[in-house]
Amino acid sequence: MAGKLDDFLNFNQNALNLRAQRQQLLASNIANADTPNYKARDINFAATLQSKLKQTQSSSVPATPSVDLARTSPMHIAGKPMPATGQSDNQAQYRTVDQPSADGNTVDMDVERVQYADNGLHYEADVTATSGQIKGLLSVIQGQ
Repeated sequence: MAGKLDDFLNFNQNALNLRAQRQQLLASNIANADTPNYKARDINFAATLQSKLKQTQSSSVPATPSVDLARTSPMHIAGKPMPATGQSDNQAQYRTVDQPSADGNTVDMDVERVQYADNGLHYEADVTATSGQIKGLLSVIQGQ
């Protein structure tokens, strides 16, 4: 039963996490609009969600990659690699430039504002859909 419940809510969980990550990227782009040589980044939402869903289906527990840290001097302390944070910045791509700026910044505030508002609206819609699914499950469980 728990497995079916997880599968039922898996899509919305992945979509909300990805929307939150995208919102942070867009906010970072807006915050760095005046930073010289800053390159705007964004996520291809559909492709990234598709890959996350495939990863979740192929393995229920994500594997933590084991990487040994390089010690270039015998005076260095042997360390352990940091655990994965769950954010996949490798999915973030640089946005193509419509109009280049003199300082090398690729942030277009009009595009960023529209994308930020659109992503926020989709996030709220996903929260509403998830809430509706949970309410539906509760009504079935309670027999109302």
